[in-house]
Amino acid sequence: MELTRAVEEAERRLHGIVSTTPLQPSSRLSELYGANVLIKREDMQAVRSFKIRGAYNKIASLSAEDRRRPVVCASAGNHAQGVAFACAHLRIKGTIFMPRITPTQKIERVEHFGGDLVEIRLVGDSYDEASQAAQQFCDQEQGIFVHPFDDPQTIAGQGTVGKEIHDATRGEVSVVIVPIGGGGLASGVASYLKERNPSVSIIGAEPAGSPSMYESLKQGRVVTLDELHTFVDGAAVRRVGELTFELCRRHVGRVVVVPEGRICTTMIELYQNEGIITEPAGALSISALEDAAGEIKGKTVVCVLSGGNNDILRYPEIMERSLVYQGASTTSSSSSPRSPASCASSSTMRWGRRTTSCASSTSRRRTRSAGRRWSASSSRTRRTWPRCSSGWDRSS
Repeated sequence: MELTRAVEEAERRLHGIVSTTPLQPSSRLSELYGANVLIKREDMQAVRSFKIRGAYNKIASLSAEDRRRPVVCASAGNHAQGVAFACAHLRIKGTIFMPRITPTQKIERVEHFGGDLVEIRLVGDSYDEASQAAQQFCDQEQGIFVHPFDDPQTIAGQGTVGKEIHDATRGEVSVVIVPIGGGGLASGVASYLKERNPSVSIIGAEPAGSPSMYESLKQGRVVTLDELHTFVDGAAVRRVGELTFELCRRHVGRVVVVPEGRICTTMIELYQNEGIITEPAGALSISALEDAAGEIKGKTVVCVLSGGNNDILRYPEIMERSLVYQGASTTSSSSSPRSPASCASSSTMRWGRRTTSCASSTSRRRTRSAGRRWSASSSRTRRTWPRCSSGWDRSS
């Protein structure tokens, strides 16, 4: 209940700062899965992701004394934009550490939002390496560290996504699928929604290359991944938070692990069918619908599309990964180097042929799904954590 009050307080603090993003119905996905699928469009925020919520809530809650200290954070991109936005809006100086792998588009957006109040430092090859450098700098400068996920104020800010879902559906939502990186969004959304409606089912979605929450829940403790793949940069976290782990263990029904190739396919389908540009982490929840297909039929399902900050230079790789996942790409690409231009040309031609059939199929599905209404259905609360084929599940 304490976190619920913190979420409601955060909503008041964020009023006029963040957008109340829409729940966009998807007739294509609804027909495909036999459910009422709604997409929570957090890519429509000013910084194109939900991260502005937690970052601004944390910084705006600082005392007058703390605001005179330097603000420090580490981020793979979206949290950095939220911190930069908050620093500029509240006139507080900040230093932001970002891994060197961060897409150029995200770095430029941080520069845009922070202006002369924010310094960017590129350190390490992952979020965790950048975070270690940021923590050391913060200790040296006696700064205020704005954690991207493992902080009560950050979690409360992210939890306002859950409150908006609850308010927009009047509590009549059966399943909410939310992406997981460090766990701030999932823990905030799940905690609020489960408090308001214990029957709602919360499913977390992680990329196969960095399943840190999945592995932690599986082992019953926070673990550090030995190997980390950073393609889904917005969710590539080697170690989840202690607080977010406990909240997810308590409130998230299960976590599914999604192949990167399927995420890429989802990104392309969202662009071609709905005109939505999403980043890999942003497409995680929609990619996880396939794993949840058996439990969502006839129900109202909300997928949180967490962000839309994607560098256009990544699309050749995204198309190629999608084609490999679908088995449409030849194995010769692994034996001979190919330029981005050749990948883009090859992938575009193949996707062009695929789109023709998809478009007509989607049109037929939309016609059949016209007039679909929302439906609410309860699901059984689950308590233990045995292994399942598609992720980590609580069985009754």
